[in-house]
Amino acid sequence: MPPQQAAPPGGLLRWLLDLPRWLYRLRLGWLLGHRFLLLTHRGRRSGRVHRTVLEVAAFDPGTGESIVASGWGQRTQWYRNLEAAPALEIETGGRRYRPQQRLLTCNEVYDVMAAYVRRYHPPQRIVARLFGLRFDGSDRGSERVQLLRGVAFRPPDQR
Repeated sequence: MPPQQAAPPGGLLRWLLDLPRWLYRLRLGWLLGHRFLLLTHRGRRSGRVHRTVLEVAAFDPGTGESIVASGWGQRTQWYRNLEAAPALEIETGGRRYRPQQRLLTCNEVYDVMAAYVRRYHPPQRIVARLFGLRFDGSDRGSERVQLLRGVAFRPPDQR
């Protein structure tokens, strides 16, 4: 039986995860720097425009590339929408742009998340609940790694 992703959060955790969304709605997203981004994407079935705030797992100041990971793998709606059509816009660090996007391999996502866990030291129970992994290297061969999904967004080339 294949491994299952954790269910999306509820209660207090869901409320805390929604706080950055309110900052973007109030046009204060720049206060979040490059730790979060506002993804504007089109629904793959409805064609409606959606806006989703995501935590940035890695940011490269040299290229402006932001990497995000889906806590619920391929079940996440924003990720499924990006598989069908590229992002319309990214807003992060006070800047808006139409991104170049690249879907990451599960091993790339694992490496990014392992570095994120080392850098920010989030509570292990939250990481385990979202991803079902510890990202300490001991679970690299786990079947759950195959469920990881992520996307790299980069500003258009400045030529």
